Amino acid sequence: MPDPSLTGRYAGWPAGAARALLAALLALLVAAALVPIRAGEGDVEPAGGTTAAAPRERDADLVLYDHVIARLRHGESYYAVIAEEHRRHNYPLRPGFAVRLPTLAHAEAILPHGALIPLSVALLGAVLLAWWRRLAEEPDGLPLRTLAMAALFFGASIGTIRYFFVLHELWAGQLLALSFALHRPGQQPGRTDRWFAAWCAAAAALAIREHALPFVLLMAAFAAWHRRWREAAAWALLAALFCAALAWHLHTVAGLLRPTDPPSASWITVRGLSGWLSMIVLSGNLRWLPHAVAGPIVVLALFGWSAWRSAAGLFGSLLFAGYAVLFMIAGRGDNFYWGMMVGAALPMGLAFVPMGLGGLWRAAFPGARTTNPIVSGNVAGQ
Repeated sequence: MPDPSLTGRYAGWPAGAARALLAALLALLVAAALVPIRAGEGDVEPAGGTTAAAPRERDADLVLYDHVIARLRHGESYYAVIAEEHRRHNYPLRPGFAVRLPTLAHAEAILPHGALIPLSVALLGAVLLAWWRRLAEEPDGLPLRTLAMAALFFGASIGTIRYFFVLHELWAGQLLALSFALHRPGQQPGRTDRWFAAWCAAAAALAIREHALPFVLLMAAFAAWHRRWREAAAWALLAALFCAALAWHLHTVAGLLRPTDPPSASWITVRGLSGWLSMIVLSGNLRWLPHAVAGPIVVLALFGWSAWRSAAGLFGSLLFAGYAVLFMIAGRGDNFYWGMMVGAALPMGLAFVPMGLGGLWRAAFPGARTTNPIVSGNVAGQ
């Protein structure tokens, strides 16, 4: 039997289970190629793109945040401004979750004009460097590092597009990718510097967007599962502090409400596979590909993470699968930018697809012989 450390997580599976997973994966790939990928009622042009006739108008969400930041630069109060701008742009104020946390708006109002471009490039560089180092320490990470870094750049480079700089999910997602890369589970117990930098990056992401909370909770659960109690307590403390800050935010927004303020449409939409794929594809560079191609790529990326037999592979597969389930249940079509929360690092899983398929194929058909490099699990550098 092939060594599972060289052939992925599925190499040691019983033949029946491996065949069932292959069949399920094939069915999911076909479904991903067929389900609609859309924002709202129909397919959308790539955000920030242009047409032959005229440049695309700036999205209404982005215009709202543009106005808020501009007014903060003139010394106005965030909550008074956000209430006025929500009403002026016909955005709801109730429930309070419809109003973004003030962190990013204040930061962009304080920073000088033009500072966000070098800041975004520096953050992208930090993400790439952190993953370059972590891949060298993970099983099967070093031989596949070049492929993984190319896929990471494809996903994370969206963070340097100026058009999206006012989106909270853009910065929060980049920071989560950085936090993931900086974390070193189970190494040198008791040394806080093995997880403290990851904690700080995740705290920054959580201060920008509450959608980072599942990441923090999963980190806490992993630390507790492995009996790293000091680290688990730190992640739990971060979640508790955030919940207190969020409660204050919601209380402040509630004090601004008027009887005439309409409620937001429900975010519980249960759009299933289409909802998950739409959020990932339309919020990243996959938006440039035909939807029948982009959808299966997302599925393969998640499969690759699940096939990577390492601490990073296990955490990543649970993280991205968890967000996939959340996006299948919650999020309207016009919330597609939520996908930026995980879109930076998710494509890295593509680097581990050949290894995963090779191990799964061998487990499903142990008597079969093949020289196909994809089926056999051999890739350049392995």
